[in-house]
Amino acid sequence: MADQPTVRLNSGPSMPQLGFGVFQVPNDETAAAVSAAFEAGYRAIDTAAMYRNEQGVGKAIADSGIARDELFITTKLDNDAHGHDEALRAFEASRARLGLEYVDLFLIHWPLPAKDRYVQTWQAFETLQRDGRARSVGVSNFQPEHLQRLFDETELVPALNQIELHPYLTQDVLRGFDAQHGIATEAWSPLAQGGELLSEQTVTSLAEKYGKTPAQIVIRWHLQLGNVVIPKSVTPARIKENIDVFDFELADDDLTSMSELNRDERTGPDPDTFNP
Repeated sequence: MADQPTVRLNSGPSMPQLGFGVFQVPNDETAAAVSAAFEAGYRAIDTAAMYRNEQGVGKAIADSGIARDELFITTKLDNDAHGHDEALRAFEASRARLGLEYVDLFLIHWPLPAKDRYVQTWQAFETLQRDGRARSVGVSNFQPEHLQRLFDETELVPALNQIELHPYLTQDVLRGFDAQHGIATEAWSPLAQGGELLSEQTVTSLAEKYGKTPAQIVIRWHLQLGNVVIPKSVTPARIKENIDVFDFELADDDLTSMSELNRDERTGPDPDTFNP
């Protein structure tokens, strides 16, 4: 962590700007993937109750020999656990699966506006941060109107908002809103699930220019915009590749050309209408 960039959260702690995500990694493969990430130099791991692999993350942590204060562990509330008391119980279940005394960051995974319970849920999150069971608390997939309601009806400003964010969905308005209120922005699906984005001529030309892979170009774009970014892979070579991005910088005009790929195009659900 010492030689990697960090982002200071409004709650006080700093977190690595580049972490490792385990979305869609089966639980029985998660420990090996996270162990490979630790070996490559990652110290921030992002999981969620919904991913059903917190136990695998916990096993990798326990087996790592890395001091707890050198790690930054994020998990998220499942969608069926909204509500004050439900959220507190769900947190304890996540903490037990991870085998941790505390988590570094606990997020509301989705606002689920039609269910209209995220304010009560956030009040439980405030308790978790006050108690120290979660060092920081935040949200995921929250739009400005969801955040504004938390500002109006509760006391604690979220430390971070994790959102779908990549060159096809640059989220300029939401990132600006987060920044205005001192909320860090973290990108999920940072490579837009690969494929088409990594084949864009803009991206492949920059990869050739800088002697890097297309994925490294996109990750570097995120970092220079100030986003926290959590690429996911189960392939050790790709895991190493994704963290090998600290020895070059994109020029300003190259950052701009990457951002001009924006289509306001999602790969995942719309937070305003997603209510499973």
